[in-house]
Amino acid sequence: MKAAPEDQATLLDLQRLDNDITRLAHRISSLQKGEHLTELGTRAAALRAQLVVAVGEVEDAERDLARLESDTATAQARVERDTTLLQNVGNAKDAAGLQNELDSLTRRIGDLETQELEVMETLDRLRARVGDVEAQLAELDGERGRLMGVRDDGIARFEKDRVAAVQARAEVAAAVPADLLALYERQRARYGFGASLLQGGVSTASGVTLTNSDLAAIRAAAPDDVVLCPDSDAILVRTAESGL
Repeated sequence: MKAAPEDQATLLDLQRLDNDITRLAHRISSLQKGEHLTELGTRAAALRAQLVVAVGEVEDAERDLARLESDTATAQARVERDTTLLQNVGNAKDAAGLQNELDSLTRRIGDLETQELEVMETLDRLRARVGDVEAQLAELDGERGRLMGVRDDGIARFEKDRVAAVQARAEVAAAVPADLLALYERQRARYGFGASLLQGGVSTASGVTLTNSDLAAIRAAAPDDVVLCPDSDAILVRTAESGL
């Protein structure tokens, strides 16, 4: 294939823009995946699960406390009733029975109040645990919100640059002869690079120094011959920097 040297040189601009587009697309994709955000989301989900358990334990303890308070109130009401009856009873046997029941109720109230104190201490600890998990979750949600803002700003900035690069590429590609452009596109699709600058005997696409025999074959080619890099298979663009 033949192509004017200046048209071949234009392929380097095209390759640079393609590299920019690929790089920007990769950055956008990386931000969209948001690996750190995913990690924070996993941690937040774990904290929410802990919060459900902690709230459930608080509710259980509150039910226990309410039951104990109800039992205490019932026992105290019976004490008041029996005390009134004892004051008015005239039978010694009945009085003894009421006194025994009062003694039993007093012990029962003492046990219930002890249990209430224990449950209240447990409840304070459980509520503190809920508050701690809620604080951790709020901090994590705040960090996620901040990172999401940074991510969205980054995506918008890179997308703007990518669109500009795509537009610039279209303008450069329009100036390249159709057959040369088709070869460039084919080589880039197959091997990752469509064009490579030969600079000081080194192909920039592969970073490999060409052998003396390869360089001799390239020197023998006409300036408008389209030559492929023996290492990267990209179109090898020759300039004054090529060291030929």
